[in-house]
Amino acid sequence: MKKVKEIENSIDGLPCGVRTTMSVIGGKWKIRIIYALYLDINRFGVMHRHIENISKKMLTDCLRELEADGIINRKVFAEVPPRVEYSLTELGKSLNKIINELNHWGLENGHKLDYTIEKK
Repeated sequence: MKKVKEIENSIDGLPCGVRTTMSVIGGKWKIRIIYALYLDINRFGVMHRHIENISKKMLTDCLRELEADGIINRKVFAEVPPRVEYSLTELGKSLNKIINELNHWGLENGHKLDYTIEKK
């Protein structure tokens, strides 16, 4: 059994806001998808072309998870061929500030880390 001090110092043991946020937007792809929607890239095929190296299955899975979490809306149009568009909910739009701050931090500090996109 863990001691109380160990539990208090464990990030995973706390009702932590960062943990909650990361459970919704964490991982390699979700922030990129949210950012694409922020830029009005709202169709599956276009999104797939704009987000480098994401598979169609991973894009589908992430979109479903974001929809289940209430971050995005999925609207199906009764057309032939069928058309589906995604958009940010109000909850999803509230993440724009976080994403803009992450972008700002990366632009300001990326050179200090000797990190380039090509490395990943």
